Amino acid sequence: MDRRVPARNPGAVTRRTLLGAVAVAPAAAIAAPAIAAQPCVPRGTGAMGVVVERASGALLVVDQIGRSAVARVTGLGDLSHASVVFSPDERFAYVFGRDGGLSKVDIVEARIAARVVQAGNAIGGAISDDGRLVAVSNYEPGGVRVFDADTLDPVADIPTGSKTIGLVDAPGRRFVFTLWDAGETWIADFAVGAPAITRVGGIGRNPYDALITGDGRRYIAGLFGEDGLTALDLWQDPPQPRRILAGYGRGEDPLPVYKMPHLEGWALAGDRFVLPAVGRHEVLWVDARTLQEAGRTQTHGQPVFAVARPDGRQVWVNFAHPLNDTVQVIDTPSGEVVHTLTPGPAVLHMEFTPRGHEVWISVRDAGRIDIHDARSFEKRAEIAAESPSGIFFTARAHRTGL
Repeated sequence: MDRRVPARNPGAVTRRTLLGAVAVAPAAAIAAPAIAAQPCVPRGTGAMGVVVERASGALLVVDQIGRSAVARVTGLGDLSHASVVFSPDERFAYVFGRDGGLSKVDIVEARIAARVVQAGNAIGGAISDDGRLVAVSNYEPGGVRVFDADTLDPVADIPTGSKTIGLVDAPGRRFVFTLWDAGETWIADFAVGAPAITRVGGIGRNPYDALITGDGRRYIAGLFGEDGLTALDLWQDPPQPRRILAGYGRGEDPLPVYKMPHLEGWALAGDRFVLPAVGRHEVLWVDARTLQEAGRTQTHGQPVFAVARPDGRQVWVNFAHPLNDTVQVIDTPSGEVVHTLTPGPAVLHMEFTPRGHEVWISVRDAGRIDIHDARSFEKRAEIAAESPSGIFFTARAHRTGL
């Protein structure tokens, strides 16, 4: 049965087409046993999380309270640019692989509950606010594909004719994503039946990533093809694009971009956003109410993630190659760097515990996760891991856009 989009949707969205495009992983992959780091015991999911082990296509299941690895789940494909979202009950991690794989991992039983290979090259995903739909953003063949969160059965295919980036969930069973080639943002509304699509043009040249604010109101896309960003107010109907920080590098010679910053790593610290500047050794501060520039902080290198401590008092920043052995801590009120750590080669990601007393740092080329006290900066523990990259705690299950 076709699930067609209303006439205002420019792309055909059908379940039949998607069924032919999705390959279900073989039973052997689904039944792949977890490699236990220690005996599995009953534990609350609120203290759990996962670490992506990119080189081996595995997830390391971790316990925040015990500062330990509790299990390893293998057979997840190419995780070189993987991301993870969680079910509302925190039990299942949905893993989006670069090879187009979508895996549903039971972190309590440390096993793959379901897996499909839905495209040739994917770049992240999102789960709807009611936890019933999972969407995947694709480079090849482009577009967004949506699945039932329980079974991973196909629900909708949204072709765009473009690579898609910046896919996030929004309130009201909506997904928002942006087209790299077309410079448009699309809003897919699944509130009733087949999705209704709203297209917003004029986003800018080559948007490379995007974020949604925690209240679900503002969606902001970063631009690679020009200096600046574009903001949408999702409370407007239809939203109108608003350019912010236009020409923030005007008059300066651009530096080579070694790694694109991740806008998922934008931080809301107090009443200001802090975000990485593309190709520059600085972070930018933006007034959260007016979206006007409020300052800049010079940094050690080109920022990749700028992550706020949950109370907003500090922002921790890591950097692109070749200066990626360092993490700097910025004081929010003054905008000054107050501490510098050098964990080791290839610091890829940072994740705070839900209330911010500790921060976990992945050090890929040293093969470990470092755990630091977020106020004294003292190193508390480390966990061995195979080429670790992204760190994701289950508290993300209750935050819009994560």
